[in-house]
Amino acid sequence: MAEQRMLGPDDVAVVIPALNEALRIREVVSGALAFCPHVIVVDDGSDDGTVDCIADLPVTVLRHARRSGKGQALRSGFAEAVRRGLRGVLTMDGDGQHAAADLPRLLACANRHPGCIVIGARLRKRASQPLLRRLANEFGDWGVAWGTHYQVADSQSGQRFYPAAVIAMRDIPGEDFVFEAQVLISAARQLGTRCVSVPIESRYRSADRDECFRPSHFRPLRDLTRITVHIVRLALRHGDVRRVHRRIRANPPLIDDGAGGQAQPR
Repeated sequence: MAEQRMLGPDDVAVVIPALNEALRIREVVSGALAFCPHVIVVDDGSDDGTVDCIADLPVTVLRHARRSGKGQALRSGFAEAVRRGLRGVLTMDGDGQHAAADLPRLLACANRHPGCIVIGARLRKRASQPLLRRLANEFGDWGVAWGTHYQVADSQSGQRFYPAAVIAMRDIPGEDFVFEAQVLISAARQLGTRCVSVPIESRYRSADRDECFRPSHFRPLRDLTRITVHIVRLALRHGDVRRVHRRIRANPPLIDDGAGGQAQPR
C-alpha cells in the first residue's frame, strides 16, 4: 500500500464555532486564514453582529437561525469539511483564547501520529488559568478517561485536530460541550482512535496582560455536571468498573511537545 501523503494546510479546514464573538472574531479568523485557506465559521445564532465583522473575509459562513449549541455548530462544520472532501479539521474557539500560531504545531503532530485526535492542551503558563477552571478541567479529564479507557490531557480544550475518519462519524450523541467529550469517547470505542496532546499556552484575562476576552460560555458547574452524568451512564452501561480502572491507569496521557517527534506519557 502506498504511503499516505502528509497533511498540509490545503488538506484541512479550520472550523470556528461562534456565538456572539464580535469582540475578537475578526482577529481569530484572520489568524486562521494566514495558515489555512479553508476557514469555516459556524455562526450559532449570534445577535451582536459577529458575521458582519468578517463579511469581507474569504471564509465560508454557516448560519444557524437560532442558538443550537456548540455541538451542533461543530457537526455543521464537520459536515461541510466532509462535503469538500478534506482530510481533517482543525478547530478553535471564536473568543480569541486559542492562538492561530499553534495551528501548525497541531497539524505537524497529526502528521507524526496519523489517525489520532490532537488536542491543544493548556499546559503552559497554567498559573494564569483561573483556579476553578483548572480544577474543573482536571475533573473533566478524569471523567472522560472513563469513557475513552485512556487518560487525556486537557480533554476540555476546544483547539483540536480531528482526522477524516472522525469528522465523518455520524450520530454522535451529546449537545453543547458534552459533544466535545463524546466525540473523543465515540472515536475511541468505534474507531480505536487515541488522543495526543500538544502543550499550548493558557490564554485568559489576567492583571499582567492587556488582552480582553468575553466571559466564557463554559459554565464549570453546569457543563461538567452534564458531561459527568453523561459519561457515568456510559461507564455503568459497559460494566466491569475495576477492569476499566486498571486500563485507565495503564494508559497515561500522551504528550508531544514537538521536540523529539514522539509522544511521551505524562
